[in-house]
Amino acid sequence: MQSLVSDPSRKLCWCVHQIGYLWMGKKKLFWLQGLLVGCVVMALCARLLSAETPSPAPAGPQTPSIPPPETKPNIVIIFMDDMGYADIGPFGAKDYPTPNLDRLAREGRIFTDFYVSQAVCSASRASLLTGCYNVRIGIQGALNHRADHGLADQELTLAELVQSKGYATGCIGKWHLGHHPKFLPTKHGFDEYFGLPYSNDMWPLHPTAGKHHPPLPLLERDRIVDPEVTAEDQDQLTRLYTERAVQFIEKNKDRPFFLYLAHTMVHVPLAVSEQFRGKSGRGLFADVMMEVDWSVGQIVQTIRKHDLEKKTLIIFTSDNGPWLSYGDHAGSAGPLREGKGTTFEGGVRVPAIFWWPGVIPAGSRCHSPAMTIDILPTIAFLVGAELPPHRIDGKNIWPLLVGPPDTPSPQEAYYFYWGQHLQAVRMGRWKLHFPHEYRTLGGQPGGAGGKPAPYKTAKIGLSLFDLQTDPGETTNLADKHPDIVAKIQALADQMRAELGDSATGQKGAGCRPPGQLQPGDLRWDWQPGQPLPLQPSPVKTE
Repeated sequence: MQSLVSDPSRKLCWCVHQIGYLWMGKKKLFWLQGLLVGCVVMALCARLLSAETPSPAPAGPQTPSIPPPETKPNIVIIFMDDMGYADIGPFGAKDYPTPNLDRLAREGRIFTDFYVSQAVCSASRASLLTGCYNVRIGIQGALNHRADHGLADQELTLAELVQSKGYATGCIGKWHLGHHPKFLPTKHGFDEYFGLPYSNDMWPLHPTAGKHHPPLPLLERDRIVDPEVTAEDQDQLTRLYTERAVQFIEKNKDRPFFLYLAHTMVHVPLAVSEQFRGKSGRGLFADVMMEVDWSVGQIVQTIRKHDLEKKTLIIFTSDNGPWLSYGDHAGSAGPLREGKGTTFEGGVRVPAIFWWPGVIPAGSRCHSPAMTIDILPTIAFLVGAELPPHRIDGKNIWPLLVGPPDTPSPQEAYYFYWGQHLQAVRMGRWKLHFPHEYRTLGGQPGGAGGKPAPYKTAKIGLSLFDLQTDPGETTNLADKHPDIVAKIQALADQMRAELGDSATGQKGAGCRPPGQLQPGDLRWDWQPGQPLPLQPSPVKTE
């Protein structure tokens, strides 16, 4: 009986059942008849209520239940930009040292099969902060100064979720979810914000499209503090972000905090401080990665300084794979196929380290697939916060963080869109690509010195890969496993009904619109070739 009345809708139905029972009793009918009528009324009530209740996410494999620790952790997410799978020591980097990340991995857990929802800036960040596939919430591609939309107010962000539990919240670095005032971090649960509103190449010095971009601003909260970021300014960004991150931790060391440090690097144009320029002896990209590793060390050192390591969860990962067309200014996907801008493993699989000494097993690995959409519900579980009332796509992966290495993912499958085109699905060890075009260098070298090489367009047919034995997606096994193909196709059909697919012309029943500028909202009027106005102006009523 306890389970029946634990849900609010069932409580109401139970009351109706009791009323039906009492009413029938007064009529002096049999007790059983009263019970049956009450149950019929209860069932009808439940059906009416279910029409207004968000549908739960599809059930995945049975994952063991592991309770959260008694301590609600501080949370630090370090989110790199365009950093490839093999760009840090724990994942295979050899050309430069990353001692701080090496130590983080030794003291934490590596996720070898960790994914982003879509291999491009804004889309990836939307999923991290909302627990939703970006297609569900209407954020696509990489928003620029012309975008009049951004993250919608109705979406509950990770910052808002922990803020409801008394956390201090800070966002430092690249935002890229809408640059107008109503879309900025301080409108989505962050107490503080300091950084760039979008990518650092969206400026007049872009190697191929500079004339289309206005000056690049640096923001604090919703104010412009530098209306024209220069190349010399970019050289200081990693150091500046790190100093701000340390200050945020120092200021909030005596209360729970959430720090979202979204580095501008290693997105082009690459930039590095004088202290690290030339230090690697292996080129600018290696120098930048060494400074990023230094930054991680500074943050961990500050956490240890205040004896916070036993109650702090650090997550280090990237927004997508390397931008391969930039050649010597791009990272490496290692054994994985292709890079940023594709649904192959090199685009959507990213390095990930989870660190919480004394809680997460040191020196361990998880080989089960997981995704950034799973971070929000996992943190909600750890801090005791309620999930949003609307549908999200992520699931609690706490058992994957602390359980045995072979703990199964709670997700039956992960879905990879490019734009609104469902191109691939991963189910367990298997990944199925549907026919689609993709960009590739086709074996040709990338660019040099910060200038990109042109991509070619290639096509892939229906292809099934066993990622356990073939992470490079080289051998199509579709003909040998038609049963696996059919099962994944059925899952894809369900997702098309929910989120749509431009290839089939389907519109998703579960998609929500992004936020839009409305009359009276403040907007930044940033135009190429003109100085940035320091104050936003209201949107005019048509």
